[in-house]
Amino acid sequence: MERPDPDALLDKIQREEEKQRRGRLKIFFGASAGVGKTFAMLQAAARRKEEGVDVVIGIVETHGRKETLALLEGLPVIPPAKLEYRGRLLAEFDLDAALARKPELILVDELAHSNVHGSRHLKRWQDVHELLDAGIDVYTTVNVQHLESLNDVVGQITGIRVWETVPDRVFDLADEVTLVDLPAEELLDRLREGKVYLPHQAENAVRNFFRKGNLIALRELALRRTADRVDAQMREYRADQSIERIWQARERIIVCIGAGPESTTLVRAAARLASSLKADWLAVYVETPKLQRLPDAIRKRTLDALKLASELGAETVSLQGEDETQTLIAYARMRNVSKLVVGASSSWGLRAWLRRSTAERFIRAARDIDVTLVNTGAVREEAERRESAARFAGLGLERRQSKATSYLYAVGICAGITVLESVTVDRISLTNLVMLYLLGTIFTAARLGRGPGVLFSFLGVASFDFFFVPPRMSFTVSDTQYLLTFAVMLVTSLTISNLTAGLRRQARIATMRERRTGAMFSMTRELGAALATVQIIEIGSRHVAEVFQARVAILLPDSGEQVKQKIENPDAAITIDEAELDTDIAQWVYDQQKPAGHGTDTLPAAAALYLPLRAPMRTRGVIALLSPRMDELQVPEQRTMIDTFAAQIALALERVHYVEIAQDALVSMESERLRNSLLSAISHDLRTPLTAIVGFASVLAEGAADKGAAERQVSELAEAIHDEALRMTGLVTNLLDMARLQEGSMRLNRQWSSVEEVIGSALAGCRRVLAGRRVQATVPADLPLVQLDAVLVERLFANLFENAAKYTPADSPLSISARVTHEGDARFVKVEVHDSGPGLPAGMETRVFEKFTRGEKESAKPGIGLGLAICRAIVEAHGGKIGAANRIAADGTVVGSTFWFTLPADETPPETPILDVEHAEPT
Repeated sequence: MERPDPDALLDKIQREEEKQRRGRLKIFFGASAGVGKTFAMLQAAARRKEEGVDVVIGIVETHGRKETLALLEGLPVIPPAKLEYRGRLLAEFDLDAALARKPELILVDELAHSNVHGSRHLKRWQDVHELLDAGIDVYTTVNVQHLESLNDVVGQITGIRVWETVPDRVFDLADEVTLVDLPAEELLDRLREGKVYLPHQAENAVRNFFRKGNLIALRELALRRTADRVDAQMREYRADQSIERIWQARERIIVCIGAGPESTTLVRAAARLASSLKADWLAVYVETPKLQRLPDAIRKRTLDALKLASELGAETVSLQGEDETQTLIAYARMRNVSKLVVGASSSWGLRAWLRRSTAERFIRAARDIDVTLVNTGAVREEAERRESAARFAGLGLERRQSKATSYLYAVGICAGITVLESVTVDRISLTNLVMLYLLGTIFTAARLGRGPGVLFSFLGVASFDFFFVPPRMSFTVSDTQYLLTFAVMLVTSLTISNLTAGLRRQARIATMRERRTGAMFSMTRELGAALATVQIIEIGSRHVAEVFQARVAILLPDSGEQVKQKIENPDAAITIDEAELDTDIAQWVYDQQKPAGHGTDTLPAAAALYLPLRAPMRTRGVIALLSPRMDELQVPEQRTMIDTFAAQIALALERVHYVEIAQDALVSMESERLRNSLLSAISHDLRTPLTAIVGFASVLAEGAADKGAAERQVSELAEAIHDEALRMTGLVTNLLDMARLQEGSMRLNRQWSSVEEVIGSALAGCRRVLAGRRVQATVPADLPLVQLDAVLVERLFANLFENAAKYTPADSPLSISARVTHEGDARFVKVEVHDSGPGLPAGMETRVFEKFTRGEKESAKPGIGLGLAICRAIVEAHGGKIGAANRIAADGTVVGSTFWFTLPADETPPETPILDVEHAEPT
């Protein structure tokens, strides 16, 4: 065990301090309901209480099980909060009471539970987080099907989708997880005995969710998920304690992928081994300076091997290091790997012996890791024959020609230094002449590369010997001491050449990475300041084009989810012409969220590379790249950088999208607030004078009633004033009701009432509006009482009656009916108002209930379109629904319309006598 890293130790101390401030979370984890999670939790809580810990029950679901109920004795319980939801009072965990009580340990059952509407948090696990932040320890329970990452898997196994889920991070951050396990046969026996559900529920459960195959699969998922958590804890402990020795508690395999032709063979062998051992496996490629100098065609084989490994289910990793063996072994120890798969050749000869020595280095370095050798000799020999044939066919001639030019320059530099020294040989000692050749070695290696530098080293020694060491103009050496000088000069030259070339390569790589990092930083900074989608497209296209020397196009979806190129400023960045883009490929990439095009496994013959712009919430578009050197974009470093650029662009697009949504929401809120203020102001300012008008008109009408015919015109005028004033009063009342409903200031005064009485009261109040019409009300005698606000519901009927009177002929009949309906397990009273008018315009069945919406856009009929909107608000406040539809005759003609609404009737009125209130029937 080595000395811990100071930074890691500081991070560990900070994490420990954070844990001490928070409460501890313990999860009792099971495969399904009925395994005994709640029972085990209560047993553990009882033991803690015996130890003197302050334990309380926040909420525990016993499901009527006697054994579980018995364990509740002696444990204090926090009374549940009563929340009203759709006219019913539901019991829910009282978070505020728990925080005020602040016990040492609290029991909160069913972590995945969704809270009742109106609670502080949507989910119970959010309540638990607030308890932990307050320093309270929590015991809770959860089933494997409620984990978010396993939700789809469980749905495929059982055929039943669970909608209440817990994020995996909540499960992973728990301080302790106790697996409560039960064999499938024993759980089925408990189910049949009625220890899980009631007998009639148990029979249905056995036929559906609780089948033996489902229970076995869920049990395996729970065991594996628990094992994954334990493995993560073990690796975290090894990292905290700086333990390098492998603990082979779980099989994990690493396959070493190189640039050789045997990489795919190694990947397939590792996949077979991992499958047989049921183990996780990783495909790791260590890029050393030597491998970075290889041609792109050879490096592409590595990319293909990594792709194959990913398709076969491996986790692929690319590492940077000077020594392949040490880098890979260090990573294997960090991941607690138990087996290492490497290639070995069975052929003979010097090169085969060198390859065997590579495998032996792995064996010697990994003394605590099992090394599996895969014979790849035949694969190597076949690849070497193909490469030899390709070289003879003239492949790579241009590359060799470019290298030949560099070697000629090296020869020229050596000749120049030799001429310069021949002029000054009489005035400079031989030792200083050697320094000039060493200086030439540095210059050649730095400017031309490693190979020309090595050539210059040999030429320099040879030139120094031939032209300047006695006897001159001969390779013969009279003084044997010069042999040591030649040897030292050659070794020094070669070393300087190698180091200089390496530094030159590293400087070039560092410069390239710095340029890309700078471009990434610059793009991120500009994207952070962008406020429009057009700006993001311009910024992203410009930076990607500059870094990767490619033409770029960003395609975004329209309202129909069809991607297309949006070029607002074609001169802002290098873009791909629409004729060069394949929108079908781009659409596939957008729909499937996978890359396609050149260099991928999907449509590789395409000219461009198409990548999805994946953001956290959804895919925001597609980016296409087209370059004269498309193969360079397939290098692992290049693809990683491209993916990073695409991710930043996607994040910026998502940010702007939600900024636009927030702005629209803000505008809507301000508009709604302004509208409500206007409604409130109109209603308060006009209601007082209108009331006075009604009063004055009434007095005028009463005074003129006893006078002669000469004054009948005054009486008729007064009556008209009275009617108009009443109409305006109703209009203002609607405005005031809507303003109150929108502001939420109107409170329901629910009382047990008879729907028949409310209908009679509303008809009596609308006698003037319905004058001359035949009204028929059909209400069954056994219609249950409904808990409602009688004043508001009477207003609801009045608006429906006024709407019918306004849009139907004056002598047309009107009928009202009421009956009991059921929706699932819920019971409702449904009321329908039928008229005999022209019906509703097509498509207006839902829109008529919106504010300021009228059935006839251009009409001389009075009104501003608020009556039905108020009806919808009143019904929804009672937890019901409202709608409208046309009445169709047998011949297909419209014979009127029907407006209906429902009121909840689930609850039963109390066993107390209710006083009957007589209402005058309309005449």
